[in-house]
Amino acid sequence: MKIDLEKIGSQAKNAAYELSLVSAEDKNKVLLAMADALRSNSSEILAANQRDLSGATGLIKSFVDRLTLDEERIEKIAQGLGQVAQLSDPLGNVTNGWINHAGLQITQKRVPLGVVGIIYEARPNVTVDAAALCFKSGNAVILRGGKEAFNTNLKLVEVLQATLKENGYSENTIQVLTDTSHEVANKFMQLTGYLDVLIPRGGAKLIQTVVQNAKVPVIETGVGNCHIYVDKTADFEMAKKIIVNAKCQRPAVCNAAEKLLIHEDVASEYLPGIVAELKKYNVEIRADQAALDILQGSAIPATEEDWDTEYNDYILGVKVVSSVDEAIKHINQHGTKHSEAIVTNDYKKSQQFLDQIDAAAVYVNASTRFTDGFEYGFGAEIGISTQKLHARGPMGLEALTTTKYVVRGNGQIRE
Repeated sequence: MKIDLEKIGSQAKNAAYELSLVSAEDKNKVLLAMADALRSNSSEILAANQRDLSGATGLIKSFVDRLTLDEERIEKIAQGLGQVAQLSDPLGNVTNGWINHAGLQITQKRVPLGVVGIIYEARPNVTVDAAALCFKSGNAVILRGGKEAFNTNLKLVEVLQATLKENGYSENTIQVLTDTSHEVANKFMQLTGYLDVLIPRGGAKLIQTVVQNAKVPVIETGVGNCHIYVDKTADFEMAKKIIVNAKCQRPAVCNAAEKLLIHEDVASEYLPGIVAELKKYNVEIRADQAALDILQGSAIPATEEDWDTEYNDYILGVKVVSSVDEAIKHINQHGTKHSEAIVTNDYKKSQQFLDQIDAAAVYVNASTRFTDGFEYGFGAEIGISTQKLHARGPMGLEALTTTKYVVRGNGQIRE
């Protein structure tokens, strides 16, 4: 389907201006109406999702799981809209204020980014989460989902747009690209003059494609080659519980653990029990030579490529290290600056890990699975930023705003 990106961008820009004038109370009412609309249209949404699933042959299991909707998942998405409605609106918040040497009153307040573009893969919940967060933070949004979720995304946006229209707001506040070709995606990444920021959500290949081709500002999100380091002072039962949760609860997400590093002093004692528990979930272990020697046939050799790979599957890389220093060096070399954890009873080692690991989220004695907007109390998230400029970590409402300086005077001129 041929689309006019310039027109879509212009419509979004106009809608963003109109939305910036809407009160928080009115936006919250619309979000709750959207939640009700999703519930009342669930049968149509599921029918659209079924059309997508019927074409999902040959895709890996974890990918299909992310694509699949059911009544329970639709209800959770609707509840997410309600939670966003309950969040405090950051717009207009004064973050700083002072009077300068010339007597000017200077304040800094939060304002919307404007028009946000989202490029993502087969996760229909992102369609609604992104739309809700952008709407609440006063931004128009243009969504470009993967072709695998085409029908589902189209139906979800149709429901959201109908709710906007019923409440007197422009349907162009939330738009979806109806052409999922690579050609249109590349042009979308270069929609300067309309897009204020572009946020990719998906695997490493998608994110790097956007970073390398975009001509508009990009916030990198999502790639999670996350590690858990088990120190020699770690409690075995705690370590086992954390590792199994971080790897197995939902292996296809970016905050799942992909690598286990374990101190050589406890590797022989701890590894067999940990791996035995992981094997209950059919986790494939890819180990370095030291771990292979301990596991005696319960693992296969890891390659150099493994240490840099985000599996998104029931696969875990295992490496034996000699110290916390070696663990930190390995993580900083191979990690993606997402989420890293240490299991230890040594306070000094935990502080060293917290101070020296370069990541958006660093944990002591807890699962990496907590790196999530809901878990951090932000409500739905637009993504987890792994870069350092503008936003880092789970991106909630405030991360979708910027600041404006408001300066009041009484006739001052600069000498």
